[in-house]
Amino acid sequence: MNNSENYPGEVFADTADFDSGIRALVPHYDEMLHALVQAVPADSRQILELGCGTGELTVKILQHCPNAQVYAVDYSSRMLQFARHKLEHLGLVGRVSWIEADFGNWAESGLFAGVESPLDACISSLAIHHLRDELKFKLFERIHDRLHQDGCFWNADPVLPEAEALAAVYEEARNGWIREQPIALEEIRAKMNRGTTHGHSSHDHLAPLSMHLDFLSKAQFSTVDILWKYYGFAVFGGYRS
Repeated sequence: MNNSENYPGEVFADTADFDSGIRALVPHYDEMLHALVQAVPADSRQILELGCGTGELTVKILQHCPNAQVYAVDYSSRMLQFARHKLEHLGLVGRVSWIEADFGNWAESGLFAGVESPLDACISSLAIHHLRDELKFKLFERIHDRLHQDGCFWNADPVLPEAEALAAVYEEARNGWIREQPIALEEIRAKMNRGTTHGHSSHDHLAPLSMHLDFLSKAQFSTVDILWKYYGFAVFGGYRS
């Protein structure tokens, strides 16, 4: 599938602009990914990554888990190709199974084609927020069912403030980060692209962190926790007990 239009989540018209652009737009992006990776046991062997994008989290998890095989899922052929080239350059591509798919379909059907289970871990960054809330919950249920005993799921995603009074605070925190970047916001925006709806994923469907934690608990995850948070961005998840 060689899409001529950008999908939600691709953000930039040119995929090569994504890594630098997302670091300018998302406060403490690398710190956020680091927090997620550190929560995954280093001896994990089977890891599912939902929405691998350009492979930034893929690289970090493979370096952290030296014996892991990652199932890297994305619905964008452009993103998968870019990530594959990146990992080839680092000598890591042999440890990845690339799956071009809409994980929203998996949430609906429960069929994880091409993914062996049980899984040691499932991870995701800046992807699940494109699903409607009811699909987020279904996805959490599917993930829980695919994990082995004590397997974990960690997600890094934007979240809404718990109260409208905090909306301006969240916005200023992000804008303050953007103003500190060496690249001007106008230059970043000139490279951005508003992706078209694709499958189950559309533009941002953000939810408060409390809703995510409630979904995780209802999906029977235990030890649900927030690993990291900076205003409108958080790393959260839990374990299957």
